[in-house]
Parts: sequence; structure tokens; C-alpha cells
Amino acid sequence: MEAALPELTIEAALVLALLGFAVFLFVTELVRVDVAALVVMTLLGLVIYLPGIEGLLEPKLLFSGLSSNAVVSIIAVMIIGRGLDKTGVMEQLAGLIFRLGGRTERRVTTLVSSTVAVISSFMQNVGAAALFLPVVSKISSQTGVSMSRLVMPMGFCAILGGTLTMVGSSPLIMLNDLLAGTDAGHFDLFDVTPLGVVLVATGLLYFLLFGRYLLKGEAEQPVSRGAGTVRYLRRVHGVDAAVREVEVPTESPFVDQDIGQLQNRYNVRIVASRYANKLLVSPPLRAPIAAPATLAVIAQRDNLREFVEEGGLVLRPKLKELRHLLARSIAGVAQIVIPPESSVVGKTPRDLRLRMTYGLSLLSVVRANKAITDELVDTPLEAGDTMICHTRWEHLAELEEDRDFVVVTTNYPREERHPYKVVLAVSFLLLSLSLVLFTSIALPIALMTGAVGMIVAGVLSMDDAYRAVSWKTVFLLAGLLPLGLAVDNSGAANYIALHLLEEVGDLPVWGLQLIVAVLATVFSLVMSNVGATILLVPIAVNLAISSGGDPAIFALTVAVATSNSFILPTHQVNALVMGPGNYKVGDFVRVGTPMTVLFLVVSIAFMNWFY
Repeated sequence: MEAALPELTIEAALVLALLGFAVFLFVTELVRVDVAALVVMTLLGLVIYLPGIEGLLEPKLLFSGLSSNAVVSIIAVMIIGRGLDKTGVMEQLAGLIFRLGGRTERRVTTLVSSTVAVISSFMQNVGAAALFLPVVSKISSQTGVSMSRLVMPMGFCAILGGTLTMVGSSPLIMLNDLLAGTDAGHFDLFDVTPLGVVLVATGLLYFLLFGRYLLKGEAEQPVSRGAGTVRYLRRVHGVDAAVREVEVPTESPFVDQDIGQLQNRYNVRIVASRYANKLLVSPPLRAPIAAPATLAVIAQRDNLREFVEEGGLVLRPKLKELRHLLARSIAGVAQIVIPPESSVVGKTPRDLRLRMTYGLSLLSVVRANKAITDELVDTPLEAGDTMICHTRWEHLAELEEDRDFVVVTTNYPREERHPYKVVLAVSFLLLSLSLVLFTSIALPIALMTGAVGMIVAGVLSMDDAYRAVSWKTVFLLAGLLPLGLAVDNSGAANYIALHLLEEVGDLPVWGLQLIVAVLATVFSLVMSNVGATILLVPIAVNLAISSGGDPAIFALTVAVATSNSFILPTHQVNALVMGPGNYKVGDFVRVGTPMTVLFLVVSIAFMNWFY
């Protein structure tokens, strides 16, 4: 006689309702994902005090996520990654890759993508991609290989590189915490490495064999030594970033009008001015135009013509009076990308006061392969946007320290990095990895040893460490971890697992594992991979126990499959490279769909064979 299926208890029903509500918030994006996690955690805290609800979750466990091993480990990894960034390791890698890769697209793709994959194995993959984006831009400009043919392979391999170690991605860092208290066992740092190597190799071979057919852009573009940023922006983004000088006579109707008003009316950018021997770079928007004066202007040709004609201005053939202020050694045009977790997402350039706060004169915003120039100051910024700005190099160097922006432009004068800090940063990274490998010290303590060592040794300051941490990710984890515990404790996971087994019939274990992987893939496309992992691991473990499978492998399947986010630019890495690569959603669907199928087939086949 077959065992009866479990009935849905009140506790399980309440938890499933909270689970459904969490998925709803993630999919609809009514609130930010971290806010959604905190809302669900608070509701769970209220539920456990309802009459008749006993044993669902101890109140002291509700906030245990904030001090969990997974959260502390992720914080330490972020700080270590920031330390490596500040020492200029990426710039040295760029030079090495350029020397080894030459100008051949296949060699450049192999070296760039494999290097990013390795870096992603010990820091957050979106952080590795952000660090390497300027490197790819530099290599592209020097080799002539289109950015669109380099950044997608780099981004996909950054995602795949997160599967090389147990600290390479948030889902894998969390996995041991999610398995605590079960019979599924424990994963060591390099237990997942064989699978990660196979997945990275699969991704590389995919692009090397089929990239020429799937990726847009020319494999090689002729590079002129004098082309520079201006010609590149005009060719790729349709943005004319050339600086022109105009004279303002005393009879001009623009006299006494505010600079900001004239910029908005004619869609021009006034980046410098001279009046009565007073020189200004990025003059205040509320400053009135005086005469006789000289202005340095950046504008599209039609807008410039209208500006000159209606203002009665005199257009000079080349820079003269303001040449020394705008020399290439002092100022120029830069590309700046808005990363997914930036606090400026949703704000307008007017809200941010870009010129006053950051010293940026915004020329254009490139989004989904289109340049936005009209009503620019009131256009809300989105993740993946590329801002084209004119700025002094000193301001751009300061912006590189701000995690709200990713500075893609690299070829500009800056202060030299201190080489001894590179040695210190790498030494503390190796110390952390050695403690994990050769001692019984817990993972968060080992990683925090390297992070604190970098701070004490002056590789980065404590303020830098605070800025390095993505508190959005921290509170997302802390908010969802108690829900994962409740899904297991309430019997909801067992209920779902047994009813799923009843529906699918007599599938082999690998078939059930494939279903779990597909579910994890779908969930990660519509919500965060962290959330998908926390919600699905308890269900996968119960499904494995009920079907005679290995709970550890089923749990690992979830943690690995939530990295299978290639079809849509919803993953943070995909959102980051969308702008610099001039991609559209259709590009990710075309290239990512075969990659998704390959990922599922290779990962399931390898796990069943190797583990």
C-alpha cells in the first residue's frame, strides 16, 4: 500500500503564502528586492506569534541571517575584491593580456574571458566584470576588435567563473548554511571546481566556435592612431563629442541668460568659458552669459548651427583661447556605466547635479544601442546605461573610487598606483585561501582575516571597506534566510516535494534533478539568484530524500543552476555589459538560449558522472 501524501498544515499553508508573496514582489518589482526580503522577514516574524502556530521558527532565528556564515563570508569577499581593485591589479592584467593576446579575436577572447572567470572564482562575478570592463575597452581600442564581440563572452564567463569555487557566487557561499542541520553534508572550497572548469570551458568553446555567427559587430575594425575617443563615439554611438570654440559678442541675445537654460533650449553643453580673463571649466549652470566672452561647446552639428545662428555667435575653426584648459592632458570625454546596484538608478541627472557634484558635463546617455540627447537632464538613469561625459581627468579619477559608477575610459593621465600595495593585496588573498584549504578555520573567519589584513596594512581604508559592501545584497540574504528555514521546518518543502513526485511519476533521479535545474533557471530569470537558491534548496533536498537521490547533489544543482542566467539582461552582469556592448534584449535571447541549454546538459551530465 502506497504511503499517503502529506496534508497541508496551517503552518505550511502560511509559509507557502509568504513564499508566493515573496515571488510576487520579486517578479513585479513593486519594491526593491532588499525591501521585499525585509517585508517578508517581518511578516514571518508576525506569523510565528499567531495563536496555534508552534515550532515554525524560533524568534531568535528571525534575524540570524545578519550574522550567518554566508553573509559574513560575502562581506569579506567584497572587501577583498575592493582591495585588489585599488591596487591596480586589473591594469597590470590588461597589459599582460594585450602582450600575450596580440590582435587576434580568438586569442583575446580566450585570455580575457578565462582571466575574468578565474577572478570571479574568489570575488563577486558582477564585481569582476565591473573591474574588467575598462580593461576590455582598452584592449578593444588597441586591437580593433569590437566591444560587442568581447564583453558578452567576458560577461558570460564571469557568471560561469562563479562556479569554480564555493566562494565564487552568493548561492554557493550560502549553500553550506542552507544545508546545516540536514544529512546532506558539507562542501569544501574546491569541491565544485571540476564542474566549474567544465562549465567555463564549455562557455569558451561556445564563443570560439559560434561567436563569429552569433555576436554582432565586425571581428576586426581598422584602428587609426589619431582616431581617439571623439571618432569612436561618433562611429559607435552617433554622439559628436568634439569641442568647439565660439565667441559671444556684446550684442548677442544670449547675454545675461543662464548657461543651464541655454543648454536645455538648444541641447548643447558648455564645458568651459572665458570672460574678463576669468577662466572656468564646467561653469555653474546658473551663471549668466557675459560678453564679450568665449565659450567651449559640445553639440551635435545641427544643434550647434542653431545655437550659433540664433545667438549671433562666431564659430572658430579650432580651439584657441581655451585650448590649454581643455588639453588632452587635463580634460576630455569619458564613458561611464551605471552598474545594477548603483544608488543613482532611477534618479535624473538634474537630481544628481552631475556637474556640481561630480564635475561631469553630460553629453548623452546610451541605452539599448540608442543615444539619448533630448531632455537629458530629466531622463531617469537605468542600470546598464552608458553616460558620455566631458570632464577633467582629476574628477574622473575620483569617480573611479565611487561604486555607483564604472569608469570605462582608461587611457587618461592619472596618478601611479603604489606597486607595493599590489603585493600586500595578493598576499592577504593567498593567506585567506590558505587558511580555507589547509586549516580547519571556518570560511568566514578565513576570509575576514584577509579583508581585515588589507585594512590594517593600508591597502584600503575602513571607509573604502564600508563602500565596498553591497548592503542591498546583505539585507536580501538576511531577509530571506529565515524564510528558507520556515519552508523546511513547516513541512512545506516536504509537501511540495512529495506532490511533485506524485505528478511526474517514475522519472529517474537524473530526470528529477533536471526538473530542479530548470526550475532554478526559470526562477533566477525573474528574481534574484540568491532568492531562488534560498527558496528552492529545501524543496530540492526533500525531493532527493523522497526519490532516493543524493540531497547534497540536488542542493548543489540548485546553487549552480541559479547562475544559469544568460537569456535576459536581468542578471547583474548582463545588465552591466548591455550598454558598453551596445546590445539589445534580442541579442541576449539569441546568444543566451543555446548557452542555457548547454549549461543544463553539461552540468547535469557532469554531476551525475563525477559526483
